[in-house]
Amino acid sequence: MNSINRRTVLLAGLGAAGTGLLAACSSDTSNSPALLSPSGSQVARAEKKRASTGRVRRLNLTAAPATLDLGGGITAESWSFAGRAPGKEIRISAGDTLAAELSNQLPGRTTTSIHWHGIALRSDMDGVPPLTQTEVRAGSAFTYRFIADAPGTYFFHPHVGVQLDRGLYAPLIVEDPREPLSYDDEWVVVLDDWLDGVTGTPDEAFAELRQGMDAMDMGGSGGASTPSGAAGSPGHDMGHTGGMDMSGSGTNARTAPPSAPSGDGMSMRFMLMDATSELLGGDAGDVKYPHHLINGRVPTDPAVYTGKPGRRVRLRIINAGGDTAYRVALGGHQLTITHTDGFPVEHQQADALLIGMGERYDVLVTLADGVFPLVALAEGKNASGMALVRTGSGSAPKPTVRPAELDGVIRTAAQMRAADDVRLDEKKPERIHRIELTGGMDRYDWSINGRRYDMADPTANPLLVEEGERVRLDFVNTSDMWHPMHLHGHTYQLGTTGPRKDTTIVLPKKKVSVVFDADNPGQWMLHCHNAYHGEAGMMTFVAYEA
Repeated sequence: MNSINRRTVLLAGLGAAGTGLLAACSSDTSNSPALLSPSGSQVARAEKKRASTGRVRRLNLTAAPATLDLGGGITAESWSFAGRAPGKEIRISAGDTLAAELSNQLPGRTTTSIHWHGIALRSDMDGVPPLTQTEVRAGSAFTYRFIADAPGTYFFHPHVGVQLDRGLYAPLIVEDPREPLSYDDEWVVVLDDWLDGVTGTPDEAFAELRQGMDAMDMGGSGGASTPSGAAGSPGHDMGHTGGMDMSGSGTNARTAPPSAPSGDGMSMRFMLMDATSELLGGDAGDVKYPHHLINGRVPTDPAVYTGKPGRRVRLRIINAGGDTAYRVALGGHQLTITHTDGFPVEHQQADALLIGMGERYDVLVTLADGVFPLVALAEGKNASGMALVRTGSGSAPKPTVRPAELDGVIRTAAQMRAADDVRLDEKKPERIHRIELTGGMDRYDWSINGRRYDMADPTANPLLVEEGERVRLDFVNTSDMWHPMHLHGHTYQLGTTGPRKDTTIVLPKKKVSVVFDADNPGQWMLHCHNAYHGEAGMMTFVAYEA
């Protein structure tokens, strides 16, 4: 892995909004290459090259506390956009400019941001504090403005602490003005695992998890320790994460959550034990979730799509969860897979799909006559979410229904091929980085190449690339758990003919090689999209050399 010495970071303020851009500069060490600023001239030039319609879609997104109705009389005290989760879908055409003002009305001193997941946009609009901007302070606003030139199924969410596991997310659909698929209707399907405001908060869950299994084994007398060579402390400071104000004083007081270890051992309110999945190579997840939602609803009071028999419907399926892979099937139907992570694949038939956190799949279904369950089985967790497709008469199935399709032909991205028009040309990579996925549950020391990402030194140890290079990333999972690895600002290709993606599952003790072209200058996070693994330190970043 290429690395540079630690460097200073300059803050270029953006005025009253209290936000800004972070630009790395050269240190005094002569052999330390300078990195491109996320807002530098090469970033601006790349943005000008994007095909633009000239249209601007303006909108306001207010992040604020809300009491969310999950259905069946279940409510949750959480945070959301406009009092709903998922938030209202944004739909634009490829080449449109999105100008979205984020207003932070979260409690106390909670900071936040918006990351536009999967979009190859300009680096300074990627929404990743402290790398590409400063956090948006409570009571402040920041406007994200960028051209979205690649059609596909995307979504957006915060990139501060474990806020991903609250209600601050929504779909972003970029339509293709030359859409090659033929279908009658669309249904956007958002999957989510939910605990916020029901059994606790994501910050409390993370505080328990970061103690690690060692602490539990020692009767709660110990905690996670920093491994040799690791940067920073075990997990990021909860003051940074924008956690819920637990003191009522308007600050992020670090009072010990109820789940913290004591002399009597760990209470384990949130840690999930014995969740295993053959499809995921063993351990399926870390966190107990009381609910699994489809479009914000529990299975006892599900979301319903109403259509007509014989109509062809495009399902855009998004896994917005924090810690859960879902096996998804529509009872009584086959799925025709057309896209993953926004990019077309050679069409394949499947009974079910395995979808990791951050992944998206588009499928076509021809609707039969009746009432059918769309089930998202929480892989390895003995739980599920459910929605309904209703095209005729009939009673709804039980909330615990398990259609036979869930055990039929199950597809993953590893079995797919990129469509001809998006497949990368064969080319020898000019740059290769080994991305070793390290750490484990014992000390909850998730990391990359044995080093946890350090928020206090955000531009240390980048994965260096130069504009125009073909780059290969070798994900080598040395841990005992699967990781959905997400690269910002680019799509990579799995192997030589696999699908184009920005998030891919790497199974334990396995290697996955991906390639991409360094065609979007700036600084870009690369991390596990398990919200808790990423926050514990399984993050790094790809930096373009100036």
